[in-house]
Amino acid sequence: MTIQPTTPIFALIPESAPFSPEQRQWLSGFFSAALAPGTVPGAVPVAAPADVTDASADLASNDTAPWHDPAMPLADRMTLAEGRPIAPRLMAAMAQQDCGQCGYTCADYANALAGRSEERLNLCVPGGKDTLRMLKGLAAEIGAAPAAPALMPGSAAGEPTPAAPGRSREAPVEATFLSRRRLNAEGSEKETFHVEFDLSQTALDYVVGDAFGLIPVNDLGLVDQIIAMLGASHVTEVRGRTLRQVLAEEVSLSPAPDSLFELISFLSGGAQRNKARALATGEDPDGDAATLDVLAVLQKFAGIRPHPEAFVEALEPLQPRLYSISSSIKANPGRVSLTVDAVRYVVGKRRRLGVASTFLASRVEPGAKVRVYVQRAHAFALPADPSRPVIMVGPGTGVAPFRAFLQDRWADRAPGPNWLFYGHQRQATDFFYADELEAMKRAGVLTRLSLAWSRDGDRKIYVQDRIRETGAELWRWLDSGAHVYVCGDAKRMAKDVEAALVEVIAAHGGHTTDAAIAYLREMKKASRYQTDVY
Repeated sequence: MTIQPTTPIFALIPESAPFSPEQRQWLSGFFSAALAPGTVPGAVPVAAPADVTDASADLASNDTAPWHDPAMPLADRMTLAEGRPIAPRLMAAMAQQDCGQCGYTCADYANALAGRSEERLNLCVPGGKDTLRMLKGLAAEIGAAPAAPALMPGSAAGEPTPAAPGRSREAPVEATFLSRRRLNAEGSEKETFHVEFDLSQTALDYVVGDAFGLIPVNDLGLVDQIIAMLGASHVTEVRGRTLRQVLAEEVSLSPAPDSLFELISFLSGGAQRNKARALATGEDPDGDAATLDVLAVLQKFAGIRPHPEAFVEALEPLQPRLYSISSSIKANPGRVSLTVDAVRYVVGKRRRLGVASTFLASRVEPGAKVRVYVQRAHAFALPADPSRPVIMVGPGTGVAPFRAFLQDRWADRAPGPNWLFYGHQRQATDFFYADELEAMKRAGVLTRLSLAWSRDGDRKIYVQDRIRETGAELWRWLDSGAHVYVCGDAKRMAKDVEAALVEVIAAHGGHTTDAAIAYLREMKKASRYQTDVY
């Protein structure tokens, strides 16, 4: 059945399903916007903004945000923001990575929501469901619709302000996927790939430090399993396309959103309804909430088969993914490189796949067109003065932007020295770009290379250990004006590296711990300490 604007809401669900007046009102509100012509599926109108006065003191800012720490738990961030105006509290709810996947920094996204120039609450990809739930809770204070879906590129209605082609998530262009090659040697526990795209037909350029955004396609095997659980046909029409196309290209299949649990609660009864309601509010009745993707939910509530259109409207949009660019356009004209860890893991008896990483690692074929864009770096760039020393800390795929930095400095014949801290599990299997780095050492481009291997000996060695071991020389670099860059894991590595640097500054710079912390804080303000964490 194709749903028209005049189709009764309850034609979507079994007549035998018991509904209270409250449930019927919720269902009507949930789908009315989705079925109205000329609207974005699932969008809810937002009240016109009230008169806004100049209140810059009420805006979110990194400079006045003690919660701007990606390693800090959400509850602790919200406690620190308690009593603040709405914009800082919105910022505290976000992941604090300033990753750019939303198209903003955390502070700018919060200010856009508070000022009502941005209506979408679900753009913080690293924050996930926890951030979305918190933003929903704060939405009433800004008059925003709870969970207005993100506009996907190509939407026929509700288009955002036009952006230059290929310069934002709202205006991707098609680039050609060229190749992939595995960077790990045989025997590695990881699967990491060097990936290349051809940009020659896109008019796109970039600078080192920028990120490359792409819109992946969901695994068709997973899509087909979901369609089978729905008892539907692949060619059922949804949003003017086939159900298979929509599930593959338009919606996120992991994790399961609260709105899907809400839908299931209205299609079920008894214990199943109670369980679905609990999951929709963030509870974990069976201890499996963290593992529930869309297919797992359909398997968990196996007797429930939502109508395909109702089902699709309950899902979140498929979000773009960002990757640090690992090449310099000066050394690789018309091309861009990425360094990608393929995410694969098992839950129960099911193999789960990272949607974008495995799309790049195994599903997309050379020659295929992929929708992409360049996300300009917010605060991750080489020093303007090429003579400045550069210290780079990038274990694992964190080496990606530093391969680009080194290529760029080499192409520019920058006279400043360069020091890279790199680490992984084993040198024999996980030394990414080893030949290139050795060539850069021989050419005098890479002044120092400090390596850390966590599985090669009796003691696990990490990059922060090498920082402490080389503290005296590292301090001399810092004291001479070196810029420090850190890329990689936000929760542990980046925090541990910062702690190690504070120790080095204190021990070798003759500072107290408090003074060393203040020294590092001043480095951040002067853009001499920059991070690209995830």
